[in-house]
Amino acid sequence: MSARCGLKSACLIPSLALVLAGCVTDDQIAGYSADKPGFGVVAAAVSMSTNGKETVWVQNRQEASAISDRVHAMVHKKTIGADTAVQVALLNNRGLQAAYADIGMTAAEAWQQGMLENPRVSVGLLGIGAPEIGAVRAIEGVIAANILAMATRKARVDLADTRFRQSQMRAVDATLKLANDTRRAWIDSVSAFETVAYLNQAKMAADAASELAQRLGETGALPKAGQAREHAFYAELTGQMAEARLAARLAKEELARLMGLWGAEVDFFVPDRLPNLPRGLPRRNRIEQEALDNRVDLRVAKLELGAVAKSYGLTEATRFVTDLEIISGVEVEREIETEYEINGGNLEESKTKKTVVTPQLELEFVIPIFDSGKARLRKAELAYMQAANLLAEKAVSVRSEARSAYTAYSSTHEIARHYRNAVVPLRTKIEEESLLTYNGMITNTFELLADTRAKIGTLLLAINAKRAFWLADVNLSAAVYGGGASAAAAGGAASVADGGDAGH
Repeated sequence: MSARCGLKSACLIPSLALVLAGCVTDDQIAGYSADKPGFGVVAAAVSMSTNGKETVWVQNRQEASAISDRVHAMVHKKTIGADTAVQVALLNNRGLQAAYADIGMTAAEAWQQGMLENPRVSVGLLGIGAPEIGAVRAIEGVIAANILAMATRKARVDLADTRFRQSQMRAVDATLKLANDTRRAWIDSVSAFETVAYLNQAKMAADAASELAQRLGETGALPKAGQAREHAFYAELTGQMAEARLAARLAKEELARLMGLWGAEVDFFVPDRLPNLPRGLPRRNRIEQEALDNRVDLRVAKLELGAVAKSYGLTEATRFVTDLEIISGVEVEREIETEYEINGGNLEESKTKKTVVTPQLELEFVIPIFDSGKARLRKAELAYMQAANLLAEKAVSVRSEARSAYTAYSSTHEIARHYRNAVVPLRTKIEEESLLTYNGMITNTFELLADTRAKIGTLLLAINAKRAFWLADVNLSAAVYGGGASAAAAGGAASVADGGDAGH
């Protein structure tokens, strides 16, 4: 839809634009055109959800260099904890930087929608080279402005602003997902190395048993079946040890990938063991409400419903008026008038140049006979209902995920404490008693080694139980704040404190 006016009425275009464009403030437009539009909201939300972690939006070489130096100081030849790993990932992961670019693109779109459309000027020269009149016989001047764009400007800016705020929340969700994935990778890596350490102890016991079986077999004190049994156990444990070492190396590589490390920066270490279990867990009786108040993906769904509602309003407002053009202008035409006069019996001819200004006014529009806009309106209605139902489903899922994550969090803590406080002490007691009876020559060496192997197996179960709890800790945070919550996973994310002296 556009309007055209002549050169003499060009001053009407700004006034018409101001009347039809609605109220869009300069501060609002300036916010969209900033270097890092809306990133303060993202950084604040991430800091609140990750216990003060910092995220950055790198946009030039100087900032990238400063981040690189900072990351090098944090990881190179250092034993890093979970908090450090998460911080490095938020600073150094390039995929996250790509996600932040979407904020800038939606801001640019809102900025574009806030601008008035440039007027189009058309100047026509008619009768070029006309005899006697001069170079040009007529001049036609027209200025055209888009009426529909000006009339819907505020609504379009509001819609673009909603999309912009959606991109902010999606960036927060992507950042939290990276933080949660990095914390999970750190837990997997540390638990894998801890498993290797205990398997190494079991391998030493199996090696001693295998060597003893061989010596006893040489003396005839142990039958071949007994020898083969001990040799087979040692061989199987050697294979398990190799698999555990491979799993540990791959887990550490996954952690390095999430942290965005390569080259010399991968020369870092992780602790030998996971942090100890907390003594007690805080009671969270309002876990569902916490999730409803804080889940970022739920906010995205709410904004989507608002965006569809605003889009529906635009569709309804332009249901009939889809192509309306108002043309206003003038035509300046130069004419020659010839007059005849009798002077002293002679016929004299006189020519006078005259400029004629002719105003023009036209109205062009489409008659909605075949397409009344009902189909577009119905499509918009269904899109709104779709968004509303998806939001309702998301709210139900958020509640369920929060309940499941808290159940897994508290249950895995009880299981891990059971192994730590009951099962492992019993196995330790059995081993100690077996050593006493061995020293008293009541039991033989193989019984002692069997009890040692059983204790190591229990320790491995305890490691897995502790790992499950810390993963449940990660998943609980994800269920409350967002970033990849999973009801099926046994875990959640608060904070796994830095710890450990030696590393891998």
